[in-house]
Amino acid sequence: MFKRDVKPLGDLLQTFLRNEGLETPLKQKRLLDVWPTVAGATVARLTGERFIKNQTLYVKVLNPALRQDLSMMRQRLVQQLNAAVGGYIISDIHFY
Repeated sequence: MFKRDVKPLGDLLQTFLRNEGLETPLKQKRLLDVWPTVAGATVARLTGERFIKNQTLYVKVLNPALRQDLSMMRQRLVQQLNAAVGGYIISDIHFY
């Protein structure tokens, strides 16, 4: 008998994504997808396009009053979004 090196499929996929440089883009996509859940349905409805550039999440806000409220909650949103994805993906949020 010989001993096989058996690994879970999840570990193999994680290793493959890391080696191919696809882990960060996948987590960024997950972070953009989780925005309505973390921010809430009302906030998600009043926000437009979202994208990530240089570890900063840019969110277009359609309501000026909401933009001010979200600016005050910026740090908490960053922590909640990173926790929802399970990694350090963004360091700041910019509302425009």
